Amino acid sequence: VRLVESGGGSVQAGGSLRLSCKVSVSIGSKYCMGWFRQAPENEREGVAIISRIGITYFTDSVKGRFTASRDNAVNTVYLQMNSLRPDDTAIYYCAAKRRACSGLDFADFDYWGQGTQVTVSS
Repeated sequence: VRLVESGGGSVQAGGSLRLSCKVSVSIGSKYCMGWFRQAPENEREGVAIISRIGITYFTDSVKGRFTASRDNAVNTVYLQMNSLRPDDTAIYYCAAKRRACSGLDFADFDYWGQGTQVTVSS
């Protein structure tokens, strides 16, 4: 299973970015998908999960600013990030596991992308 993220970049505070994650297998209703991020000298942090039926859950710091979705027809998940802040700066990773979602614990996910850099300047 390969995951490839895209869409990262540099924006000013208040701006928006949309990340995409293309998966090499059919995610259908089989895979829980997640978005995580890691800033320098910080631990990897869960940002969002998208359940196998499309229900989303977000960490508190991004609620109301980020949305997540999945398009099973093209095996792709998305993270729409609005009202970006400098503390959103991190490498963003897409992850997958072939079972039900159960939270934002990065250790529970089996497959990872290579990450995409998001930099937000003030």
